[in-house]
Amino acid sequence: MISVLIPTYNYSILELVNSISKQLAESHVAYEIICFEDGSGSEFIDCNNEINKLPYTQLLVSNENLGRIKARQALSDNAQYDWLLFLDADVLPKANDFILNYINQLDLKSTAVFGGIAYKKSKPPIDYMLRWKYGILKEETIAAIRNRKPYRLIASANMLIKKDVFNSINKTITYQGYGMDNYFGSKLKEGQFVVNHIDNPVFHLGLEKSANYLKKKEEAANTLLYLLKSNSISASDNNLLHLFLKLKQWKLNYIVAFLFSISKTPIKSNLLGKNPSIKLLQFYRIGYMCFTDLNSNNLK
Repeated sequence: MISVLIPTYNYSILELVNSISKQLAESHVAYEIICFEDGSGSEFIDCNNEINKLPYTQLLVSNENLGRIKARQALSDNAQYDWLLFLDADVLPKANDFILNYINQLDLKSTAVFGGIAYKKSKPPIDYMLRWKYGILKEETIAAIRNRKPYRLIASANMLIKKDVFNSINKTITYQGYGMDNYFGSKLKEGQFVVNHIDNPVFHLGLEKSANYLKKKEEAANTLLYLLKSNSISASDNNLLHLFLKLKQWKLNYIVAFLFSISKTPIKSNLLGKNPSIKLLQFYRIGYMCFTDLNSNNLK
């Protein structure tokens, strides 16, 4: 009835898989758990091999790193059930009825269900503060708010979706950049697939260091620009993209790009510090988009 699919790269998934396995066993539904080692080091493969001892659970191993899109496709190709529950390796269900909450969605009209993301309230070390603070302020959103614009607030780190729907979208993705959840949401909207958001979050545990996360935000901006230039997404599908196009329309993108260029260094100093401003991060993102758009015609 349900295939739980977990791609992983150099990360221990034992706690996550044990938690999911226990809940699935108690649910008395047909299930399987498939995990995919995406070019991980031998020490992680040896550690994660323990999951093969659990019922209806297997670990697939790739010797090369395929990336998120191809790893998920490999998992889908190996899944036997029509409903796929994708979980990132660095998450953990917040509640003991996590699986049951998803099972209760199977007979409804939705083709994709998103449970949401949560963060631990204890502050992390300073080097991880940006990712933690952004997650709490921007990603930890209740279902009632997410359902107002169901195709915009997509977090595929915790996603239940019909197999045929997933395949129809994932197989069209050729760009390997960070931030493709925006594209996934736009394709769900384009296909008029019924999307539902519920309050069934997972804790995001694998926080990146602030410097790495800021680079990911730059990659996500590059992805948005690529999707825009390839006519793969519309302004209505993303708030940042909508703002970017408005600035271009009013010719204000030149001013924003200039302000970004002269303030980038002090802004980065704040963002990588002990008390990063998320408002400054938002300016950094739109400034980066405007600056990159004006200074590069070679986005890949």
